[in-house]
Amino acid sequence: MSFSRRDLLNAAGSGFALAALPAQARQAPARGNAGPALGAIAESYLRLSPESATGLGIDSGARAALKSQMTDRSEAGRDKEAAWVRAALARLDTLKPDAESRVDVEVARTAYATARDGFAFPYGAVEIGGWRNGPYVVAQNMGAYLDVPKFLDATHKVESAADADAYLARLDAFADLVDGETGRLRDARGRGIVASTVLMDKTLKSIRLSSEGAPRDWLVVTSLAGRTGKIPGDWAARAEKIAASRVAPALERQIAELEQHARVATPDAGVWKFRDGDAYYAWTLRASTTTRMTPDEVHQMGRDELARLQAEMDTILKSLGYTQGSVGARMIALGKDPRYTFPDNDTGRAQIMAMIQDRLTDIRARLPRAFGTLVDGRVEVRRISPAEEIGAPGAYGGAGSIDGSVPGRFWINLRTTDLHTKYSLPTLTYHESIPGHVWQGEYAHKLPLIRTLMGFNAFSEGWALYAEQLAGELGVYDDDLVGRLGYLQSIAFRACRLVVDTGLHAKRWTREQAIQWFAETNGSGIEEVTSEVDRYCAWPGQACGYKVGHSEINRLRARAQQRLGDRYDFRGYNDLVVGGGGVPLTVLEGNVTRWEASRRT
Repeated sequence: MSFSRRDLLNAAGSGFALAALPAQARQAPARGNAGPALGAIAESYLRLSPESATGLGIDSGARAALKSQMTDRSEAGRDKEAAWVRAALARLDTLKPDAESRVDVEVARTAYATARDGFAFPYGAVEIGGWRNGPYVVAQNMGAYLDVPKFLDATHKVESAADADAYLARLDAFADLVDGETGRLRDARGRGIVASTVLMDKTLKSIRLSSEGAPRDWLVVTSLAGRTGKIPGDWAARAEKIAASRVAPALERQIAELEQHARVATPDAGVWKFRDGDAYYAWTLRASTTTRMTPDEVHQMGRDELARLQAEMDTILKSLGYTQGSVGARMIALGKDPRYTFPDNDTGRAQIMAMIQDRLTDIRARLPRAFGTLVDGRVEVRRISPAEEIGAPGAYGGAGSIDGSVPGRFWINLRTTDLHTKYSLPTLTYHESIPGHVWQGEYAHKLPLIRTLMGFNAFSEGWALYAEQLAGELGVYDDDLVGRLGYLQSIAFRACRLVVDTGLHAKRWTREQAIQWFAETNGSGIEEVTSEVDRYCAWPGQACGYKVGHSEINRLRARAQQRLGDRYDFRGYNDLVVGGGGVPLTVLEGNVTRWEASRRT
């Protein structure tokens, strides 16, 4: 890669440098007097995380070398990330941003300071301006064994021999990533940082499933083979050789280490069991919610929100003839009604896919009533791979590449159709695709590069819940009381998360206690909540960002309505929030305050 040495910055004592690419390589214009420095920081981050460039579709031209590189997942790689964060913060501290660049600097400083504090703990994963923090290096829902095959198949484009060569380079690096993680797993075991018995069982089942069969049948081989049919070369054979000689042995070494973890694992699910576990959980809550809320405050917020939501659900259930038992018990009964379930077979899976497409078509026609500025909202619906389904949630989604060549994706878990009902699937669709994650991500792509590289859990997930709410405000449930129940149950589900996550990690709930309380209180299926609870065990705090963010977006909207009166603009508020990109909630409040002032003048 041809890096200039302009704006070379060094963190005090770290020896780790921040370098900038030439100006013509930038994908978004600099904003304000701090723009050039922020651009330099963003470009240096791409060197640290080359997959980010591929995910955004900007790994060409001056950045072409990034297409064959991968993030270092070893302990040395983690140290390098920590040094990078310190260097970035040192540079940010020298800036005096003007009004145009103030928000960009504030967002970056908050993200990097949070990551810096996370690196102080000798625990697993710390995302820089991201959401997937957790104490474990590898789990049932994270690790190179899951991430790399999906990334190579769904994100790494193969349109030329150079692309295929870059794919092979990344496939070869896959083995190094796995070995790097295995070294960190070994260190974690020595420190007593071992996942629970259940998580270890799920992780071993998942990694064995991902590596079973002959390497020629693995996704990392078949994906390249299927996309190089018109590109001369023995691509499939080369991929198979790397998979067999490099990746397979690395996976076996990791399985052996995970088996050592399984031998010493205990049933305890929460991070309270680790040294400094309470302090670590406080950090994960801060990273997830971008607030200083305590576990007790988060727990109580969940119970209060749940009571409010279930009061409305109770009224609707009674109108439908469900009058006996708790709201949760009645929702369990509703979920078993054959009118609202899908056959648990391929016919049912096809019905789910068809219903999602129908809901996408319907909501597209309604969105101009909620937004003054529209994006394309390109979305592709895909099934989560069988190896990942074991530890994956019911669904997830996100925007595609900046250049539009890769569409947004709505990944749906179809290991059993019991995960979904006909009254809950529409709301799930709005959350994961449009006007939720895919929609919001396309607005973020219009921001300077440093902003597109960061996502704040409380904002992005809060927005996705707000998107569910917007769909209701646009009339999708006007003639569908059961669908309205599905929406309310979805929001209540996130209120339950506040209670369960804090229960597991701060109040020493057992996994079984969490599953039982969740299922009985919200009326959700055991399959669904079991997967959810295990996710919270692996990603402490992450599940709390949803409802905290949603409540804050609504609090600020209500405040703006009250302050502005007739000058309040529904579409203008939505444009402001989504167009401002992912931000900490404190920054969001500042954005809304300035918007209110502009509407009054």
